[in-house]
Parts: sequence; C-alpha cells; structure tokens
Amino acid sequence: MNKPQSFKPKIVSSVGNEDDLRLDQTLRPQSFDEFVGQSKIVNNVKIYITAAQKRGEALDHILFTGLPGLGKTTLAHLVAKRCQAEIKVTSGPAMERPADLVGILTNLQPKDILFIDEIHRLPKTVEEYLYSAMEDYTVNIMIDQGPHARSVNIDVPKFTLIGATTREGLLSDPFRARFGILEKLELYPTDDLLKITVRSAKLLNVKLEDDAGQLISQRARGTPRVANRLLKRIRDLAQVKSNNVINLKIALEGLEMLGIDNAGLEETDRKILRTIINHGGGPIGLKTIAVSVGEEEDTIEEVYEPFLIQCCFLEKTPRGRKVTKSACEHLKEKIPINLIQKDIF
Repeated sequence: MNKPQSFKPKIVSSVGNEDDLRLDQTLRPQSFDEFVGQSKIVNNVKIYITAAQKRGEALDHILFTGLPGLGKTTLAHLVAKRCQAEIKVTSGPAMERPADLVGILTNLQPKDILFIDEIHRLPKTVEEYLYSAMEDYTVNIMIDQGPHARSVNIDVPKFTLIGATTREGLLSDPFRARFGILEKLELYPTDDLLKITVRSAKLLNVKLEDDAGQLISQRARGTPRVANRLLKRIRDLAQVKSNNVINLKIALEGLEMLGIDNAGLEETDRKILRTIINHGGGPIGLKTIAVSVGEEEDTIEEVYEPFLIQCCFLEKTPRGRKVTKSACEHLKEKIPINLIQKDIF
C-alpha cells in the first residue's frame, strides 16, 4: 500500500537534547525545494532516489562529507522524507560495542534509513560489523564462548546507511568503498547564506532589513549553522532594543557583542593567529596552538583552520602552521621578521 504524500518520517534519535532538536528542526528545510545551495548534490540525490523507487529497491548507501554546519544532517532527513522512510539517528561515539549496532540493525524495517553522524568515530570493531550489513545485509555474531562458541548469521532488512563525517580521510578504504554515493558539501556563497538568513528570520518572526541580512551573511563563515546562530542572538538584541527589527545598527552591535569582526573571525580565530604570530609567525605545531588557546586539536583542525585558510590568514606546511602578512595586517600586529625575509628572498 502506498504511503500518503504528507508522510513524515519518524525520527528515532539516540543523541541530542530534545529541546535542541526541536529548535534546529524549526529552521531546517522541510523539503528539497526549501533547501538552499549545494544544488549539484541535491539534484544528484533526487535522481538516485527516483531511480531506486522505480526499481522498488532501497536507496544505495550515502556518505556526506564536509565541514560542520553545512547541512549533512539536514540532507539525511530530507532523503528520508523523499523516500517516505523512517530514519534512525545515532552517532559514531554512541555505538561503543557491536551489540549496539546489531540491536539497531535488527529493528529496522525494509528500506529504512540508518543515519550515523560523525561516522569516522565508529570503533573499528563496530565498523567491521557494518561491512557485511552494507553489502550482504547480514551480521555475524558469536554465541557462547570457548569450545562451545559458534558463529550465527542474522539477516537484516535491506536498509540505507547514510553517514556524515567532517574527516573523510579517517575512514578506512574498505569502509569508504562500500558507500555507493559519495557527496562532498562545500562552503556557501554569501548570496545563498542571505536566502537562508531571510527564510530563518521569517520563521523566527523577526523583521530583517536587507543591509542587516547582507552583513550577517557576509560574516557567517560560509556556513548556514553559523548564520542561524548569529541571527538568533541578534534577534535577542532586536527584541530588547529595537522592537523586534534587525536593522544595520542592531546587526553591527550584535556582531560586536558576539566578538565577530569584519572578516567573520571569532575570538578563538584571533587567539590562534596571535599565538602563531607570537611564535615568530610560524611554523609551529598544532599541539602547541591547542595548548595555547585551550582548545582540542581536532576542534582547531576541523572548525577553525578551514576558514582561516580560506581567508588566506593561515598556511599549513609540512613543518607546521604559519600566518600570512594579511593576518598580521588584519589584526594590526607587527609582521614577524620571518615573513619579511621570505618576501625579500
């Protein structure tokens, strides 16, 4: 029996706070038509879904890669809705033992979707159980121990695995090769971020003037999640000071309050750059930077460095991280002698 067109996938989550999930879902697109940006990926996925439905098969396994906040989770939910399938949501760190995975897989229905966020953080033993589940739709478990131990194959429904990762390079080659669809999300241009910001402002019931929306979009680091976070905090200021209207003055005041400068840099970005400048401009190691700014190495590498590199403020070399003259000029810091000598020679 066909499911009605208004079908909404049941989301079963093993991670996250319910209030946070509800707030995020308020601003998330509810269909591919509402999803702004990443047009090539969206068009590709829609074709794959339509083809699978015509064949009456489960959609092939999908791996979404890209920086945090670009829409990997949102796309996974939209795929589920388009497929009219239920989606089970979990994360790599949440699945500590193979039994956790087997319990989830055996409770799936045919054509259901299993979404694993931060899939690169799956324990190796759990990952290996996924190999046979993805290819042959079976999992092999051991019963009893010692001389009485025996291996039993358990069939699982033909499901679709959607993985999301910010660190594709940490996935093993055999695991990565089992995904039939691989899509990499890129940073968003300002025009796309402006469309997202305008839509979010309407959903938040706040008036957003054009120049204010443009300013917020320009300083959102090419990331919808950042744009929505800035908008929500500036909305708070607008409700207190300007009768729920975000104009250019309120936007500037809000960004200053949040510590966002005219290049979109946050306080931690500036700390990273100043740390390197204070070490002669670099190169210095990631561990030294992490200790100096009080952040985890992975956070610096995944969250902060890509934007600094895109802004041409930071360089990664085999010997470590280096700042550029542009970074020194932006921060109004004295240019280290190393950078001056580099230009001379």
